[in-house]
Amino acid sequence: MPLEQHARENIDRLLTAAGWLVCDAERVNIHAVRGVAIREFPLKTGYGFADYLLYIDGKAVGVIEAKKAGITLTGVETQSDKYTQGLPDGLPRWSNPLPFSYQSTGNENRFTNRLDPAPRSRSVFAFHTPVLLAEWLNNPPAHTVQQSLPQYYQTGSTFLARLQQMPPLKEEGLWPAQIKAIHNLEQSLKENRPRALIQMATGSGKTFTAISFIYRLIKFAGARRVLFLVDRGNLGDQTLKEFQQYASPYNNFKFTEEYIVQRLQSNIIDTTARVCICTIQRMYAMLKGKELAEDLEEEPVDKLGGLFKRPEPIEYNPAIPIGTFDIIVTDECHRSIYNLWAQVLEYFDAYLIGLTATPSKQTFGFFHQNLVMEYNHEMAVADGVNVNYDVYRIRTQITERGSKVESGYAVQIMERDTRKKRWEQLDDDFSYDPNQLDRNVVAPDQIRTIIQTYRDKLFTEIFPGRSWVPKTLIFAKDDAHAENIVEIVREEFGKGNNFAQKITYRSYGAGGAKPKDLINEFRTSPMPRIAVTVDMIATGTDIKAVEVVMFMRAVKSRAFFEQMKGRGVRVIKPDDLQSVTPDAKAKDHFVIVDAVGVCEQDKTDSRPMEQKPTISFEKLMHQKEKRSCHRHH
Repeated sequence: MPLEQHARENIDRLLTAAGWLVCDAERVNIHAVRGVAIREFPLKTGYGFADYLLYIDGKAVGVIEAKKAGITLTGVETQSDKYTQGLPDGLPRWSNPLPFSYQSTGNENRFTNRLDPAPRSRSVFAFHTPVLLAEWLNNPPAHTVQQSLPQYYQTGSTFLARLQQMPPLKEEGLWPAQIKAIHNLEQSLKENRPRALIQMATGSGKTFTAISFIYRLIKFAGARRVLFLVDRGNLGDQTLKEFQQYASPYNNFKFTEEYIVQRLQSNIIDTTARVCICTIQRMYAMLKGKELAEDLEEEPVDKLGGLFKRPEPIEYNPAIPIGTFDIIVTDECHRSIYNLWAQVLEYFDAYLIGLTATPSKQTFGFFHQNLVMEYNHEMAVADGVNVNYDVYRIRTQITERGSKVESGYAVQIMERDTRKKRWEQLDDDFSYDPNQLDRNVVAPDQIRTIIQTYRDKLFTEIFPGRSWVPKTLIFAKDDAHAENIVEIVREEFGKGNNFAQKITYRSYGAGGAKPKDLINEFRTSPMPRIAVTVDMIATGTDIKAVEVVMFMRAVKSRAFFEQMKGRGVRVIKPDDLQSVTPDAKAKDHFVIVDAVGVCEQDKTDSRPMEQKPTISFEKLMHQKEKRSCHRHH
């Protein structure tokens, strides 16, 4: 099959999937359905043939120029521009020249919207639906109430056009850094820059900043729908609460009183919602047409992405058109731009806005180096938005240099998957280095020494004068290591189960409490005092009362270390702190207890190592379903 014919077959398939009726010029009925795509349409003398002429509601609206795969499409824009001006006289049309033009190989597509100011072509995953193009043509947008039509809707029929007429920002209640971030982002959007990155320190109000600009983009620029992507379910719940608490500075309505905000927990998008909060895992599954097991929403995306043999490509899903969202805000974006997750961001024809406290070099690259705001921890401390930290170092010989078990001794072996224990006698000396500690080798005495030192120095050197153990977050190497730490913490402090809790993806509390319920208890209740985690609370999760962050694991990624460290930087009102830690006067700093030298190790900008790919998406879903059924029975 010739390459151009193959391209046309792919174009036909994409058009049909997007809701267009594709037909030949000699058998056309432009009123058959709302959107009709006519192949090989003859234009005026000297203009040739349009590969596809698009009709909406009986009037010509645009053209598609088809090319074989491998052709660079920006070079054929002038050809399709010419076709938009060549419609024979007397034929019904929306405007002259026609407002929309595409160039396509069936694999790659570019689109120009001439309703925009300074029209510029952009890459799109597929074709827009006739419904969306019709909405752009009918000014004002369909969802706007006619009798209260504000002035900014009179100035343009597209989101980009209305952006040019945004009213001034009301700055009351915003920190200077938040004001600057919103001003810079809106300027970037006005310039039609497709991607923007906001770097703001943990605890400096990234989410509030995002809700503030989302509100303005909906209210004043007519954004039809915004997708707010998170990478864990508990962060989605936390984000929804912040939307519910946000009060408009323009009319004092709460955000959720004025607009519908959907927290997506199924595969159905509420078409009346103006904001959809969703995990990137769920959106990937939705685009793949799959159901998502609930516990997968709590798995780290960097680990989950590595489970697949290869990034399974997303294909066009007619149930979720590419124009579903005008804006995508992706929180903790330093984690969501790798592997299969980047496909989710690039599927939609939307502006991408990344939020992070710790961008890597790859993050800058993905967002086209368009850093619209930079506000780091040091700046936040200087402004009183973050608290600073002290480092308390605990050294053990075994942590620093490893150790040796001599031959003839019996050692306890624990099977990693089943945690079944057995004793074996060593035939040869067994030496191990610090990197094997708590992974290949568990040395309970070393854990006990660290916890004893923390206990003995806590009220004399770390927080002198206190009697309540400060809210403490301990980072362990893996789930088994966390289990050992929790057991030893309870024993050495002489406390019960509620004093120290493990909060990992495998945690289930009393009465079947889920990990997010355990996080909420740690955040708002006096108990537990100590939480042990691997990476579930490492990023994004807001626990303002934490005053001690203890590292019992090494961290080689600079970004991940900054995120983990960031669990302690958030400011908290004295009354709120005293409600969970009664003898605390105020939080003016937090303490990093470093038991492994993590503060002294060199860090890199590299992303986390991917797990060895093992299973397909379908098999992963099936295993999760079986695990869920087993747990409930």
